[in-house]
Amino acid sequence: MTRAVVLLLTVLPGLLFAPVFGFWALCLPVLAAGVVCFGVAELCARRPVLLPWRPVLAVVLGLTAVVEIVVGGTVSPGEALRVLTAGVTDSWRLTLQTTWPAPADPALVLFVPLLVLAASVLAVELLGRRPLLAVLPSLPILVLSQAYGALTGVTALVVGAGYVALVVLLLVLTGPDRPATPSPRPRAGTLLLAAAPVLALGCAGAVAGSVANPAGTPAFSLQENQPAPLPPGRVANPLTEIAGRLLHPEVPVFRYSSVTPVDRWRLAVLDRFNGVTWSPGGEPRRLGAPLPAPAAPPSDLRTADVTVFGSLGPWLPSQPLVSGVDGVAPFVDAASGQLRLPGPADGAEYRLRWWEPGGQSGLLGRGVDPAAAQDVGDVGAVPPEVTALARAAVRDLRPSFQTALLLEKYFSDHYRVVRAGERLPTGSGWPQLKRFLLETRVGTSEQFAAAYVAVAKLLGIPARIAVGFRPQAGAGRDVVVRNADVLAWPEVAVDGVGWVPLDPTGAAAASGGLGDTTARARAALPPPDQVAPPRLPATGPGGTSSPDGGLSVPWPVFAVPAAVLLVLWLVGVPAAGLVRAWRRRRRPGYESVAGAWAEARDRLRAHGVVVTAGMTVRDALSAAGHSAPPQVREGLSELANALDAAMWAPSAAGGERDRAWSAVRKLRRGLARARPGRRVLGWFDPRSLRPSRG
Repeated sequence: MTRAVVLLLTVLPGLLFAPVFGFWALCLPVLAAGVVCFGVAELCARRPVLLPWRPVLAVVLGLTAVVEIVVGGTVSPGEALRVLTAGVTDSWRLTLQTTWPAPADPALVLFVPLLVLAASVLAVELLGRRPLLAVLPSLPILVLSQAYGALTGVTALVVGAGYVALVVLLLVLTGPDRPATPSPRPRAGTLLLAAAPVLALGCAGAVAGSVANPAGTPAFSLQENQPAPLPPGRVANPLTEIAGRLLHPEVPVFRYSSVTPVDRWRLAVLDRFNGVTWSPGGEPRRLGAPLPAPAAPPSDLRTADVTVFGSLGPWLPSQPLVSGVDGVAPFVDAASGQLRLPGPADGAEYRLRWWEPGGQSGLLGRGVDPAAAQDVGDVGAVPPEVTALARAAVRDLRPSFQTALLLEKYFSDHYRVVRAGERLPTGSGWPQLKRFLLETRVGTSEQFAAAYVAVAKLLGIPARIAVGFRPQAGAGRDVVVRNADVLAWPEVAVDGVGWVPLDPTGAAAASGGLGDTTARARAALPPPDQVAPPRLPATGPGGTSSPDGGLSVPWPVFAVPAAVLLVLWLVGVPAAGLVRAWRRRRRPGYESVAGAWAEARDRLRAHGVVVTAGMTVRDALSAAGHSAPPQVREGLSELANALDAAMWAPSAAGGERDRAWSAVRKLRRGLARARPGRRVLGWFDPRSLRPSRG
């Protein structure tokens, strides 16, 4: 039973990698590692001659089982060694560089069962030497699983309770030596008390996590700042190629077939601007298992078959919310939907699946996404005239989607797209944008999109440039997209909706779904001189609100008192016990010796020994019996002698004080070694603070 509990403690943290790979992808290999170790441990327990070989047998059989399950089929020794080497050295890193849920690829998933196997072997060996140390091998896996993707809310609380329950059960099963035996088995209340501090910490952590991060995303993950390394080499910026494509409008770029209309295709998303050049942000990763639909707004799954003719470099035509790609193995930035291959995409054929967002009500009254607004980014050295123009364009309104539409209208009213036969302007740095905004007022979609996004960032509106194509035919079979369809457009991040595409050129048309909603909001926009600040829902740290301005939930009202009570319990109870012991020892003469006996009674009661009010020290020694550890019996005996000497010779009580408190320390050490779990209980048990009587 004890070995089973220890192995469950190592298997459970391995299964906590489920947010990364999915539960069923991990279930069989992780359980196999634990079951093999359990079987080897049971076999060696029945055949003692095998005990020296137990770790070797567990490692060899465990590795064999894990490789057979993860890789599948017949594996040669050389292939098995290669797979195991990759699992130890590379799989953990490749997993961080892949979108989650990651596929059940041996090159990715193997490090988890290997960790469980190593922890299981070590835990079984420690169990035979010092049972409590058998918990330690599972802790690094537990920490690592949460560093990859932390559980939150009720799930985290349930898993934490299960782990604590296993630890408490192990303490109960591995503590046969007891200072006294008031009952043959521990009471349920005792077990609950053992788990209570950790469960309380878990509750506080769940509440604190909800307050600090109401969106439910992990506050920290090792996946952050771990993008997949892209092949070295210079990659052309699609934004700077717009003018060149417009000079050769009939050149075909790619072909697609789709049952449903496709408004536009994107190649790259640019959200970093240093005043001279625009560059893509985000973290490219290897595309793993199909990506789930966004939480809001409701989305439909769409598909299209795409064939690239050429001239796109490594970029693949894509959509904002990619679900999956068949036929090629691209890198993906899930936040923007941009896809790229390690090399040129010429001739690539693939099937793209994506989530198409539906319409969303109340778009005009929404604010900007607060998370995206925190990372608006720098825009280089801004010409002062542009700053004045930005404020005048939106009449100093606060950032909101209405402000974004007002800025879009300003561009469409005061600027125009270059006409056929006119000289095509190029460039999207501040010198070119200043000339476009203040002098020529004529440009291609490159200048419109770049100027809009730069000005929006100045105003605190999170915005980015998307570069791609808008085909003339939205749906059909073998639709050919040409250079003439090239387009750059701005997108703004809207609270509760995501990134919404806009068109400051004034050529936008309803395209269904989110495009129709945006068109209705654009039509409902009042004249610029009549625009009033929208009534945005109040948000702030610790509060949440509905998009329609409903009541916010005052999380701090509940979280702060709970945290205060928790600290008072976890810190106050042990501190009160220490202060009480210090005051007892500081008493003069006989009172200090009597205080030592009172402290001993409290320690015995905290460890489950029944000590009645009328008991003397020798009564407690007799009640403990021969089952008590030697240090406990010696401590009680020395304390009894010191108490007798102080009682019958009060003048010598000062010398007996040190002897009495030395006996108390010996008693506490004996109790702690006999039942380590009881010692933890005594620290946090408020019942131990009740005054001793008698």
